Amino acid sequence: MQDHDDSQEFDERPPSKSARKREATAAQKLGQRLIALKDSELEALNLPDRLLEAIQLAKRITSRGGLARQHQFIGKLMRDVDPAPLEAALDASSRGGKIDANKHKRVEAWRARLLTEGPPALDEFVKLYPGADRKSLQAFITKATSERVDSGSREGASRQLFRAVRELFDAGLDG
Repeated sequence: MQDHDDSQEFDERPPSKSARKREATAAQKLGQRLIALKDSELEALNLPDRLLEAIQLAKRITSRGGLARQHQFIGKLMRDVDPAPLEAALDASSRGGKIDANKHKRVEAWRARLLTEGPPALDEFVKLYPGADRKSLQAFITKATSERVDSGSREGASRQLFRAVRELFDAGLDG
């Protein structure tokens, strides 16, 4: 008669070779996502020193083969790190990037409308954004669309208009 439970024996088996390969590939891909981050973002993650150094080295490697080996090494180092908080931080930062991209598109759309439609768009913009300084916006629009002003000044005024609209969005005054 057997004294041990068969299900307990099954639970104690090491992971299969395929499962280990999947884990290694996932760790390597997470490492590649970390390589794509800025140094300031990496430091905020509080990675082990050895892993942080390996990631920073990978950013400087230009050889395809050398980079592939470095990815594998980073994957190996990732085995000692809990991937869940890193993945959560990366997902949060990518969502933040999407929000920033959408805001940038909205600001750019308003700037384009203000430059092409003129006073009617400015009237609508000021209704939506009561905190807007109508006179300075009108000055930027006039300078950016004026044929009498050199192209460098027109581009500068267009950038200033963009910044002014973005500041209203950043201040939370967007409608």
